[in-house]
Formats: sequence, C-alpha cells, structure tokens
Amino acid sequence: MNWFRRWRRARILRHHLIAADAFRQTVDALPILDGLTAGELQRLRERASLLLHDKAFSAAGGAEVEPDLQRAIAVQASLLTLELEETSYDGWSEIILYPDEFLRDRVETDEAGVVHHSRDILAGESWHGGPLVLSLADVAISGRGDGFNVVLHEFAHKLDMLNGDANGFPPLHRGMDAGAWARDFSAAYQDLCRRVDAGEDTPIDPYASYDPGEFFAVLTEAFFETPRLVLAEYPAVYEQLRQFYRQHPLARQEAAHA
Repeated sequence: MNWFRRWRRARILRHHLIAADAFRQTVDALPILDGLTAGELQRLRERASLLLHDKAFSAAGGAEVEPDLQRAIAVQASLLTLELEETSYDGWSEIILYPDEFLRDRVETDEAGVVHHSRDILAGESWHGGPLVLSLADVAISGRGDGFNVVLHEFAHKLDMLNGDANGFPPLHRGMDAGAWARDFSAAYQDLCRRVDAGEDTPIDPYASYDPGEFFAVLTEAFFETPRLVLAEYPAVYEQLRQFYRQHPLARQEAAHA
C-alpha cells in the first residue's frame, strides 16, 4: 500500500468510521458473523466503512435506501474480502438498489445462431466493470444462516470478474493450484448438473447448475451461510473456498455455538 493510499485510508476512517453502536447492531442482526474475533470485527468495521465511502448507493424503482440496509450490504460484502486485498472491489463505483426483485431482458444466441429473447426476474445482478444491483427485500433476508445471501452472491461475482468474465475461476492466490481448482469445481459442478437434470431435490440451490459462474457464487453463499452443508456435499470445493477466502466458516461457527 503506497503512502497516498495509506493517508487516504486513515483519513476516511478518521471521519467516516461506522459508529460502534450502529456496527454492533448490524453484526448482531447477521448470524453468519457469529464467531468472529474482536480483531476480525474491527477489520470488518474498517473494511465496511471504506466500502460505504467509496461506493455510491443509488435508489431505483422507488426504493428507500435506509442506512441500516447500506451497512448490512457493506458488512456482508466486506466479509468476503476480510482476508483479501482491500483493492478487491476497485474498478467500479455504484450499487443500485431496487425495493424488490426486478426484471431484466436477456438476449442469447444458441449454437445454431438462433437469437432468444427472455425476461428474467432477478434478486441481484453484477455487471463487469459496472454497477452491482440488489433487491432490498432480498438483502433484508440475507445473512441469517439459511443458505440464501444475495449480497454474498453478487459480490462473489465481482471477485470472479477480477480477471475477466464471471466464469467460476477468479484470480487465485500464490500457492493455490489452478489445476486442482479446475478439477474440484468441475467435478462438483458436473455432479450437481447431473442431479438437477435427474429431478433430484438437491441441498445446494439448483440455480448453481446454470453455469460455472453461478456455481461459484452460489457455493460462496453456502460456504459462509451453511458451511457444514458445503463440506458434506462437496468437501473438495469447501477446501478450495477455504484457501481462496482464507477463512474457515465451519470452524468459526462451531466455536461460536460450542
């Protein structure tokens, strides 16, 4: 971190650090944060404060952007990068908030060259190099430890996009084995697709079978929300995510609930 970035960071935290009471209120409302140490919570508070300062929150569709929901978004997004570089969310500047799920037109061309038009109902969306979009109704039910988390999902896409399109292969850390990542994620993705195609009611959200990018985002949700489930279903993927995020949510949750 160069001197200007250090100076800027210190200045932002001096003037815009989330108030202690407000931060504690946000943390207490998010069971997925149970077990974080005092030091981790302090770093999370700083990371979330920097994100709130650096990203513009814009309302769309009549949404009311309340400070508590902004804090919930910033805190959960910062959980993903707690052990990663603070620059992980650089390169884009806006978070657009809708009051509820929203429609997005989709245009796709199949292998035969036929263009298909559809309209999807979305809880969130991430654009490469552009804004991140969230449904506030879905933000409000994220972080409860039940496996659903639109904030983690869309911010995971942003991490995935650091080296191009969201394809389930984010830039790995030094020492991580790219071949092992590809092998473990590919095997798990193919297994889930096979089970979904067979009509099985899978413990992992079947939306993860849409493509490898969605698989990475859904498994990130589950890794932090329901880590025991990920470890039981796809232990190799759990280990890859543990190395990537440099966190062990299952151990943290077990210690918190012991």
